[in-house]
Amino acid sequence: MTRAASLVAAAWLWSAATGLSAQAWEAGTDGLLPIPPLTARVTDLTQTLAPAETAALEAKLADWETRTSNQLVVLMVPSTQQEPIEAYSLRVAEKWRIGRKGQDNGALFLIAKNDRKMRIEVGYGLEGVLPDVTANRIIREDVAPAFRDGKFAAGINAGVDRIIAVVGGEKASPVTEVAAKARRGGFDIEQILFVLFFVVPVAGGVLRAMFGRVGGSMVGGASVGALVWLLAGSILFGIIGAIIGFIVMALMGMGGGTAHRGGGWTSTGGGFGGGSWGGGSSGGSGGGFSGGGGSFGGGGSSGSW
Repeated sequence: MTRAASLVAAAWLWSAATGLSAQAWEAGTDGLLPIPPLTARVTDLTQTLAPAETAALEAKLADWETRTSNQLVVLMVPSTQQEPIEAYSLRVAEKWRIGRKGQDNGALFLIAKNDRKMRIEVGYGLEGVLPDVTANRIIREDVAPAFRDGKFAAGINAGVDRIIAVVGGEKASPVTEVAAKARRGGFDIEQILFVLFFVVPVAGGVLRAMFGRVGGSMVGGASVGALVWLLAGSILFGIIGAIIGFIVMALMGMGGGTAHRGGGWTSTGGGFGGGSWGGGSSGGSGGGFSGGGGSFGGGGSSGSW
């Protein structure tokens, strides 16, 4: 077989394999496109990115995730077909559970190449630092110009770099987590128990020293109620939390729940162990890559080029 014939045969086999893969991916049983499995931070179903470009982008996203726990995933598909990109993007984000559970600090950068559309889907915990208007500006100013020139790797990297710069290099703060849960009305029993069994004893001793047993218990109970209200998104739970906080602080005041040593307050008891989450590494490091249990509510922005 000649060299030319070999190249033609190889090209035909590649086209056939790619076509079969595309047909299998497009064959959704419910009329909607199936969601591909999450195996890496960068998934290109269009074979647009070169292996070196994919590897470099994967390394960048992995480094940012390691430093901050924020999780950003890129998905490139040929088309979302009859489904709006917003609906498909949200289905992918909810299925993949990008971001850390409880912090919801994940984002999805979806590109539908043949549709000439893209979307940045933002998890609850990042909506404050990456609002819809900012996501729209990233699409219009950083990504779309490169895509119009056919420079997809450059455009994706520009968008990723801007998202990283906007969100920053810090881990999601407790205030951001509480605000996100309050916006979606989430109920997190672990955080409420943390308030009742750790914050209440420590804060109770300080407040009783400042306002007396009754006054400190009243101030502390009101504070606990406000925190529980934010965490649970329910006034009823807030009232119950305030009552429990008052009773616990008042009873502790009778028993001297804290000790004053050398001018400072100390408390005894065990600490809290950190939870684990599903975010891992990709590429043959054992177990593959997965989302961490993050939640999404439709925040983000779409655009075209």
